[in-house]
Order: sequence, then C-alpha cells, then structure tokens
Amino acid sequence: MMTKKAVLINDLSGLGKCSLTAAISVLSVMGIQACPMPTAVLTSQTGFESFYCNDCTDKLDYYTSEWKKLGFQPDGIYTGFLSSEKQVDKILSFIDSFETDDTLVLVDPVLGDGGRTYSLYTETLGKKMKKLVSVADVITPNLTECCILCDTDYSELIKNADSSDFLDMVAELAKKLLKLYKVKTVIVTGIEHKISDEVTKINNLIAADDEVFCVSCEKTGGSYSGTGDLFASVVFSGLLRGDSLKDTVNLAVKFIQTSLCETVKLGIHRNEGIEFEKHLKMLL
Repeated sequence: MMTKKAVLINDLSGLGKCSLTAAISVLSVMGIQACPMPTAVLTSQTGFESFYCNDCTDKLDYYTSEWKKLGFQPDGIYTGFLSSEKQVDKILSFIDSFETDDTLVLVDPVLGDGGRTYSLYTETLGKKMKKLVSVADVITPNLTECCILCDTDYSELIKNADSSDFLDMVAELAKKLLKLYKVKTVIVTGIEHKISDEVTKINNLIAADDEVFCVSCEKTGGSYSGTGDLFASVVFSGLLRGDSLKDTVNLAVKFIQTSLCETVKLGIHRNEGIEFEKHLKMLL
C-alpha cells in the first residue's frame, strides 16, 4: 500500500520544537508523508523574547492552485495555529478544494490557554474558527478553547476544578461540541485535576459517538512549547494509519510523558520544547 499523504497547515519556527517542526517529525516516523503548508516562518516560536516572523498568508492560495494542477489528493489535513481571519478563510477554501469523503480532517483550534485568549485573538477570528471546526472530523481544543467554542464561562467552570465531578462537567461540554459542530471526535486536552496535595493529574477527555473516556497521567513539570502540537500529530497519524482512537491517545500521552520526564530532569527551559527526538521510536 502506498504511503498516505497528509497536509500540515501550521507555522514553521526555527527554535522551540513546535508547530511544523514537531508535526513533520511525528508523521514521518509514524509512516505518513508530511506535506507542509507553512502559514508563517519564524526564527523562533513566539514565547522567546525576540523573534522575526515572515507571514505567508498571501502565499497560501498558491498551494491550492499548484497542487490542483498536479492532481494532488491528500489522505488527511491537519490545521494548527492560524493568525488571522484571512488565513482561516483561505484554509476553509483549501479544505473545500481537497477534502473527499475519505479525507481525515483534524483541527487544533488554537485560540488561548489558561483562561485567556492569545494576543492575536479577535471576536471575528473566534467566529471564523468555529466555522473551521465545523468542517473537521476531529478537534483537539484545550479547556480554554473548549469554553470559547461552547460560549461557556471558563472562570465559572474552573471554580469546580478540584471537585469530584469536574471531569463530568467537561464531558458535558465535549458532548455539546459534538452536537454543535457535527464533528466525529472531540479531544479536550491538558485538563488539570488535583487528586491530593501531592498529586495533580493531566487528563485528556475524549468524546466520540456514544463513547466518553479519559486518558490521564501525573503532571510533570510545567507548560512546554510544542506539547499540544506533538499530541495532535500523534493522534492524527495514528488515526490515519488505522490505529484505534483509544490506542492512539494512549500512545500520544505515553510518548509526551516520557519526553517530559527527561526534559524536566535535564532542566530545559519551557521555550526550548521537550526532549522528544530520542523517544520517536515509541511511535513506530
């Protein structure tokens, strides 16, 4: 069987082990041909104190027109960080041009984290992202993004973070997303839930059809560049190569947790990303 091809729509950062740098590595080792479509090229990811960004918005239409000429047909399309309403419109047009009934579309709706929207967020961008989510098969929002997509007050929800029924509350939001946007699978990532004074769990809650389950691990270190990109890339690749949803989420969590443990042990700064390269063999 020929190697499956997947379009990766994200930025390319020279430093920070995130976005396309992370995704291309994961797809390649998992047996998927990565076809990058950079939305911007940066010297480093934006968490660094200084960086240069070359925006590629006006170049995106060339990918649609040139790939159409070549008769290119991707098996999957994965979208990550999009910086403007204009970019979302162009990606919607791209998906409309290339998607078939057999194309797996994963949207990581990058809008905010920790209860706050990112600096480039606007209400219009939020509305456009909702439209993009509606054409996806799989979405991977964090809790902040889940609340934005559901028009739910994050600050009210997070007041219940230490309660025993907190994950049930998040599950209801995930099921609401399934109905609102008609997607097949919702994975709410990175949900912190304190178990005791010593232990905090990181939960990934999956809702698909009539199935809702969590894949969890103990919290290790803080927030690192690229972990969300790595998670989404493993899930996307696993589903493309035919792995079950539960198996691929478990694999993603185990891979990132193993890489995080080494990162913390080595004292690497969060902006540098995690030590995932030597653990890529776990994904074979």
